[in-house]
Formats: sequence, structure tokens, C-alpha cells
Amino acid sequence: MFREKTVIITGASSGLGAALALEFAKEGAHVGLFSPEREKQEEVAKLCEEVGGKALSVVGDVTQPEDCERLVAETVARFGGVDYLIANAGISMWSRFEDSADLSVYRKLMEVNYLGGVHCAFYALPHLKQSRGMLVAITSIQSKIGVPLHTGYVASKHALQGFCETLRMELYGTGVDVLTVLPHWLRGTELRKHAFGGDGKELGESSRKHSKESVSIEDAAGAIMEAMSKRKRDLIIPWKLKALMALNLFSPKSAEAIIMSKVKKEDE
Repeated sequence: MFREKTVIITGASSGLGAALALEFAKEGAHVGLFSPEREKQEEVAKLCEEVGGKALSVVGDVTQPEDCERLVAETVARFGGVDYLIANAGISMWSRFEDSADLSVYRKLMEVNYLGGVHCAFYALPHLKQSRGMLVAITSIQSKIGVPLHTGYVASKHALQGFCETLRMELYGTGVDVLTVLPHWLRGTELRKHAFGGDGKELGESSRKHSKESVSIEDAAGAIMEAMSKRKRDLIIPWKLKALMALNLFSPKSAEAIIMSKVKKEDE
């Protein structure tokens, strides 16, 4: 399915992005890796080559349009086109809104989580049209349902989800599909470690660990690749979260009570 296909992955130096890169490489794909972390990403690229794929490591920042343009240009120059763009780069937060001492965090969340996806999609789109490819955006279940202590993160994911849903309609008939991935908390990422606290600083190693209800990045990567192969519109991980979304439509207070209890356990 993915052999000889070209896949651009942002946020590819660790976590879900790195896991996806490795799985695509095992399938014989060409992977264009993008993040600000040169050494870690080059290690991921090396692993991808070792398992049979071809890898290109491009260092840059999704918040900078010129870096995203360079990412696409270098990938096309190396591999001849783009079949899939996976907008995975993201940052998070863990703080009550009223405790925020540095409001610039909210701008950073929007720039990385929302505009980062917009920038890459803009420059990749002409090539995706040529290949009749796919844009894959890693949003979050929080792009549909609010979660306490994540106000800025939720807002940025809502923005990315809305952008993708609208872009999907604009691309009707072009052959380009848009897949939004709405995962629960993922195990094996550095998202919470690098999440911003109320003081505007990263939580670091002292941050809480995810509960057993979280999903492994390996399981998430497998589910995403399967959804891509079937050209799905959306993917909720795990599937049982669909019940929570349905409950939120018919009884928002009940859904909120469940969410708040889960967040309380995570924050203890």
C-alpha cells in the first residue's frame, strides 16, 4: 500500500511522529521528517533506513511558513512528489486558565498546533493534488470536547479540526482526501513533559504520567495507517470515545462530569 509512496511527517523526532515514520519505512515508503530537533530526528531517519525505507531529515519550525515551504521543496526534490502529509507537530498545556501567568503560551499553542498544520498544508497541497493524495491531521478528541486544564490546547485543536473539515469540502472532486485523527491521551510521547504550566514553563520530568487508559503510540500508529489505507474521513482512538461524544450531544452535563473525574485522576 505505502511502498514507494512519499510521506511527510511533522513532529517526527519523537513520539507518535517517530513511530509513524518507522512503520511507514517498514512498508518501504519514503519519509520526509520535520522537526526542530536535528540530532534526535537524524537518529529516527537512520532507523528508517535500517528497516528498508528511505528517509530525509529536514530541520525547521512549523510556525515559520518559509521552513514549511522548504520542507516540501526538499522532499519533492529528493523523492519526486508528496503522497501524504501528516500534520503531527503539537504542544500542550496543563494549567487552569486563571493561574496563567504568561498569556504568550496561548499564542504559541495556536501557532504550533493550528498554524503549523495550515502552513504545511498550503505548500503540500499542489503536490497532493498531483498525486491525489491525503492530508492527515493529528487533532485530538479535545478538538470536539473541552477538557479542564487545557483551555489553550483545546482551542488550538478545535481550530485545526475546523480548518480540516472545511478544507475537505473545498477539495471535493480533486482526489485529495482529508483524514482527521482524534486520539485520547497517548503513551510514549513527550507531549506532557513539554506541556506548559501556569508559569509559562515546561512541566518537565516531574509531570504526571498517563493512566492505563492511555493509548500506546504503536497502537495509534497502526490504527492511523489502516485508516489512511481505507481513505477514511476521521479516526477516533480508542473507538469507545465515540460513546462519550454521543453522550456529549445528548447530555452535556453527564459528559462533563465523566471528563472532570478522569482529569482529576490524571492530575492527582
